[in-house]
Amino acid sequence: MQFIAYLNFDGNCRAAFDVYRDIFKGEIAMRMTYGDSPMRDEMPADSHGLIMHCRLEAGDAVLMGADGPPPHTASGQGTCVNISLDSIDEAERIYHALSAGGEVQMPLQETFWAHRWAAFTDRFGKPWMINCMKESEP
Repeated sequence: MQFIAYLNFDGNCRAAFDVYRDIFKGEIAMRMTYGDSPMRDEMPADSHGLIMHCRLEAGDAVLMGADGPPPHTASGQGTCVNISLDSIDEAERIYHALSAGGEVQMPLQETFWAHRWAAFTDRFGKPWMINCMKESEP
């Protein structure tokens, strides 16, 4: 079993996933617009360029998203994507790249549970956490 975060956007899914691809050093494994889909004729013409489904793969990690049509919302209220990393250097690199242009709630820093931890919203309005955990004691 695998749990995969699925992010809904309001027209900027393509731009967001291009940025995420670069930050996470991954590849877009699948990207389909509403206009490319079998539902094309059922969709308003102004939605044809919007992303119906996108899949980013970075190592064993997967992130999915779309320009969600109503009733799906683009807000991230009550949710966030947590990135768990083993390397402080990688935590710092991803934090600086992903939080750029966004709003930082808690800057990347050491905590009692993590070598580095941060909470922020990226430039696309999506909430994230970064965790570079300390080893837990038995």
